Amino acid sequence: MSLALATLIYEWRRYMAAVVALAFSGGMVLVMLGLFTGIVHSVLAVTERTRADIFVMPVKTPTLVQSDATLPARIQPQISVVPDVIEVRSMEGQFGRWVSVAKPGQKQKQKFVQIHGVDPIEGAVTWPTDFSEQVRVALMEPGAIAVDATALAALGVNLGDKASLNGHTVVLRAILHNYQDVDQTDIVASRDTMRMLGAGDRDGRTGPLMVRVKDPARVEQVRDELNAISHGAYHAWTRAEFNRGNEKAVLSEQIVGVLLLFVTIMAVLIGIGITSQTLRGAILSNIREFASLRALGISMGSLRWIVVEMSAWAGLAGVGLAGVLTWLASLAAAHAGLPLVLRPGPTLFVSLMLMAIAVISGALAMGILERSQPADLLR
Repeated sequence: MSLALATLIYEWRRYMAAVVALAFSGGMVLVMLGLFTGIVHSVLAVTERTRADIFVMPVKTPTLVQSDATLPARIQPQISVVPDVIEVRSMEGQFGRWVSVAKPGQKQKQKFVQIHGVDPIEGAVTWPTDFSEQVRVALMEPGAIAVDATALAALGVNLGDKASLNGHTVVLRAILHNYQDVDQTDIVASRDTMRMLGAGDRDGRTGPLMVRVKDPARVEQVRDELNAISHGAYHAWTRAEFNRGNEKAVLSEQIVGVLLLFVTIMAVLIGIGITSQTLRGAILSNIREFASLRALGISMGSLRWIVVEMSAWAGLAGVGLAGVLTWLASLAAAHAGLPLVLRPGPTLFVSLMLMAIAVISGALAMGILERSQPADLLR
């Protein structure tokens, strides 16, 4: 065991503030990023959890975020004739005006909602894989809808209640989970119910196309074939590409980017400020020990390396504690109905950020070593 690690373990109380500061900084960034990512995937859950292998979009509209992603209806038959394609269906969606039926002692709820159309057919390309058979049967009823459990209070309904949607009567027949949207309340209905609500023919245009291929191992080859015959009328994306594009589009929006940048800067400043001062205080309290090492002939360079190593070990401890705090935050978020999704890339970035903060803090605290003069031992 190295001297730096042994000192850190023995004097752990003096270094705990640095570890906690690092953990808090990393946990804050991870939780905020995880919440934003989770919100993105909850918003796009109806498309992400389908059996679609390929999404066909307009050439200049690669994502569903803040865009008009309609296509000419004539494109769907062109996709269907490709030999490896076994199913093509359009993705239907529209905004609607929701008006609840007020119960005694309650206020009527009115708001704009996002309606998603699905095909309640077993194995259909638009049918989310995590929808149960009970949900499928329920949505086969004309006028039946499904909403996430977290939206019940906002919509003022419970299972079996009626409401008005775009002036038509609908009935809540199913309750979903993990389909929450903190920005716009989502409602899921069958394609037939969507037509009843006025989402029929749109002057020869249709929504983005969801494509299922015969052999999932040939998805990229089919994508390339579709793009080769498109002649600029559309662009095909694999599901992984499409999902990454939507996530990047949401996270790159101005308000989201500003918030994430602000949180990251605050985390770095808090981490460096508290960690460097904690390390400085810990080194100062052990200044006589460092003076003894210098009296024994240990060079100042070696002492600085000890401080750097101690900082690195504190950083590793901070990374571990940040993981625990993030895990606890994910449990709390799940209990509150908020999605929290962590990706390996951002997690690695935050871990490296914490290690950099720890090492930089150690470098800032090195100046105190100049006080470790061997002559001080004679006083």
